Amino acid sequence: MIVTYNWLKEFVDVELPAAELADLLTMLGLEVERMESRGEGMDEVVVALVQEKAQHPNADKLSLCKVNDGREILDIVCGAQNFKAGDRVALARIGAVLPGGLKIKRSKIRGEESFGMLCSEKELGLADESAGIMVLPPDLPLGVPLFEAMGLKDTIFEIGLTPNRADCLSVIGIAREIAAKLGKKISYPGLEVPETGVPISDIASVQVEDPQLCPRYTARYVSGCTIAPSPQWLADRLKAVGLRPINNVVDVTNYVLIEFGHPLHAFDFDLLSGGKIIVRRGADGESFTTLDGQPRHLKASDLTIRDAAKVIALAGVMGGENSEISPGTTNILLESAYFKPSAIRLTAKRLGLHTESSHRFERGTDFHVLTKALDRAASLIAQLSGGSVAQGTIDVSAGPVERKKVPARLDHINRLLGTNLAAEEVIRIFHSLEFTVEIIEPGLFEVEAPSFRVDIEREIDLVEEVARLHGYDKIPVTMPKARVFSDRPTRHQKLENRVKDLLVAHGFNEVVNFSFISPDCYDKILLESSDPRRDSIGLLNPLVAEQSVMRTALLPGILETAARNVSFRVMNQRIFEMRRVYLPRAGRELPDEPINIAALLTGLRDPEGWNQQRGEVDFYDAKGVVENLLDQLKVLNVAYDSSEVENFYHPGKSCNITVNGEVVGSLGEIHPTVQENYGFEKPLYYFEMNFEKLVLCCGEEVAVQVPPRFPDTFRDIAMVLDDGTPAAEILNCIRSLREKEIEGAEIFDLYKGEHIPSGQKSIAVRVRYRSPERTLADEEITRLHTRVVETMIKKLNVSIR
Repeated sequence: MIVTYNWLKEFVDVELPAAELADLLTMLGLEVERMESRGEGMDEVVVALVQEKAQHPNADKLSLCKVNDGREILDIVCGAQNFKAGDRVALARIGAVLPGGLKIKRSKIRGEESFGMLCSEKELGLADESAGIMVLPPDLPLGVPLFEAMGLKDTIFEIGLTPNRADCLSVIGIAREIAAKLGKKISYPGLEVPETGVPISDIASVQVEDPQLCPRYTARYVSGCTIAPSPQWLADRLKAVGLRPINNVVDVTNYVLIEFGHPLHAFDFDLLSGGKIIVRRGADGESFTTLDGQPRHLKASDLTIRDAAKVIALAGVMGGENSEISPGTTNILLESAYFKPSAIRLTAKRLGLHTESSHRFERGTDFHVLTKALDRAASLIAQLSGGSVAQGTIDVSAGPVERKKVPARLDHINRLLGTNLAAEEVIRIFHSLEFTVEIIEPGLFEVEAPSFRVDIEREIDLVEEVARLHGYDKIPVTMPKARVFSDRPTRHQKLENRVKDLLVAHGFNEVVNFSFISPDCYDKILLESSDPRRDSIGLLNPLVAEQSVMRTALLPGILETAARNVSFRVMNQRIFEMRRVYLPRAGRELPDEPINIAALLTGLRDPEGWNQQRGEVDFYDAKGVVENLLDQLKVLNVAYDSSEVENFYHPGKSCNITVNGEVVGSLGEIHPTVQENYGFEKPLYYFEMNFEKLVLCCGEEVAVQVPPRFPDTFRDIAMVLDDGTPAAEILNCIRSLREKEIEGAEIFDLYKGEHIPSGQKSIAVRVRYRSPERTLADEEITRLHTRVVETMIKKLNVSIR
């Protein structure tokens, strides 16, 4: 919000220096973000008279002028052509410093000396653009500083308002705050309207079809207007607050908007079909062109202003080209209405239209200021355009808005603020803000806020008002009371950090995705229709359909992130996410929220380089990460079961991860259909584990083993067995012998092809033997090895090669 010091002084008698007033506003909660002193240090820019204007002898586009600055006649070279001899102009004398730091010096231009510069509004910081130099009113005295002569010397305050302070989106609103703080009375502008002619009801009518979105609509009629540029005082004031002057009628509506904080709109009445205004919702697909020349496609949620035949304005947002004020306008219908904030916010946001009008309506305007703003504007329009205001006002209202009464407790106010204010002082503060106070009993008040304070809803709001007006600087400073305690991480937190560190050590990068996903994701990852994870929790007010339900798995988010990376040509990826999923519980309001670990690999195994083999990651890279992770967490009795795996995995290239027979996660290559759904060309390898289950399985202590004292030996077994037999069964078969001399077994070769029957495979196993007590004899090793071979033949039906 931008206001000027001089404008504020029209409503409240304040003589504080501008810097002190800025501090006062900031301490009231109206933070002054920028302060600009117009005309300060510009006394060398004066009113001057052009006595002669002649063609420059050495340049076609320059003029050589003799200019009287009230002290002497100066030669000035000027390039502008919008003035003539006898005009009063703005002259920057030698030594003057203009906005932007330009210092005026004596100069020679095309062989002719120039002793100053004739200035434009842009050069003086009074406008963003200008077509030529400033031509001033003929009655200004010569030699007087320009800003002083034209009353432009002022201080501009740019105030950063919080969204709840809609009442301060006006000069009067800010003046009210100053008056309350300084204990002064505010002077409101006069609202006398000279009415003539027939009643407005004989000329126009208003019909509100949606009183829920438009509880009140008022209008006045002004006839016989002459559209012309605004007088200098009005144009200067609008430019000072950042608004562009247009014409005398439109400028009045903008002037009253800034003054009262209530948006108005002027219609060319002769362009309204049927001489009537209808307020109702738009129709889906309806088109309408706004004042900015852009076609707008409406929806049924948009509130519109229309005549008997067409839409003429988007309520509270912007008017239409088909009813705008033009140079030929003579008769005007002036609108002042109250619109529901949420409706205006919805339309403005959907269309991307943020205007001075929508900015105020979105935050809530004063229901009772409508006719005041309307009368003020009608009076000024009649005065500046020569028009006549018809008798009466159209006022269509759904009924008065009941003001809310909020209780306030004196002891509660003092306890929260740490003060010891008397009841009289608190009541004085409320009265200074134009609040009505009723004393229910000693120390208990019932406070009724004025209609312009739409932000006062609870007792704490009243406490804030007391704090602001009493002065934040007067609230005692005390040290907070606090306990010192040790916030050591829990075992769960330590393990969570350990898992993340291990994955990072494996070259993974952590990603953080939204907890909201699209319900369509479940189809893309091939979840069965009966899968309980489809029964996800929906959001009450989702921003977009793609983020409308709480996730029950991390896979969709990981895949979308990986796909986005691929679109940026990041082809080699190792990413993980360790976040919560939200699993609904039957009969419970809140879901289970376990933390899951999910990771995805794709692309090359190692970075490309002259000394690196170019190999793609595969199933065993992902499995190796899982094995190392579980080993580091001291999880025992881990097994991998390839039966009944998730549908989103590639059949035959995936498995479940079990601990003590319980499934804790899954691992494998992503199904080709899922890869295609997300636009991948290369294989993806993925694992996901339930971290909460792993926490229960993690070992606490590390067992320290004494290095073996006796040598080991190993024997290899090559065998042919059914292709469907998992390799883990071979190792489990050997372990089932429970011989302490069998130190371990590992598979070191797998072969399928020539000389191996179809449907079978050849596997080679190395069995290591060692006794912790003595060196094993060859006969003992042979006996143990024979037992191993016989057991596998018996249990697994293998053929020894």
